Amino acid sequence: MKNTYVTGYLPLIAIILYSMAFGIYAETEIIRLLKKFGLYSGMLEFFSENGIKLTLFFLASLLFFMFFSALKLIADTMIQLSMLFFSKDRQGAVLNEIRFGSLFYVLSGMLSLLFVNDIVVMVVLFLVTTLAYFIYFVYKTYSTLPLTGLVGMVFFHVAFWFAFMLTIVYVCIKLYNGFLESLPL
Repeated sequence: MKNTYVTGYLPLIAIILYSMAFGIYAETEIIRLLKKFGLYSGMLEFFSENGIKLTLFFLASLLFFMFFSALKLIADTMIQLSMLFFSKDRQGAVLNEIRFGSLFYVLSGMLSLLFVNDIVVMVVLFLVTTLAYFIYFVYKTYSTLPLTGLVGMVFFHVAFWFAFMLTIVYVCIKLYNGFLESLPL
């Protein structure tokens, strides 16, 4: 008996795995910075070393969990919106077929735990997995799309994510420039 809800927990597991990997990296970097600025030894007078590490890991993992959850929410919304605009499938059968693609993220999340000391590898792994999932998504949905719908859906996703990233970069640059202008130099 095939149950459509068997893979429903995979996105949560993937988000937890990636959050742990990035949280471990962030915790080690924060501790390195605290030691560099001489604050870590002062913190050790009030807290235990394990307490500091555990707290930093929890907070960093929580922030990354929120980040990846937001990305998942946005991605799911864009997938369903593109299916609304371009697909001939009105029953949602394709959405059940693409759920298995979450396994890509679970496997790469496990792999990212092996590379917690190298942020570049973890980011590249996430981006490659996202590209692989997108190819899987297009492969599973192309049968319900006319050629113009397929081109439209691919363009829709590429244009949205490009504009989304460009907006984030623009806002960060504006924020950075505003911060520099407010410094009393």
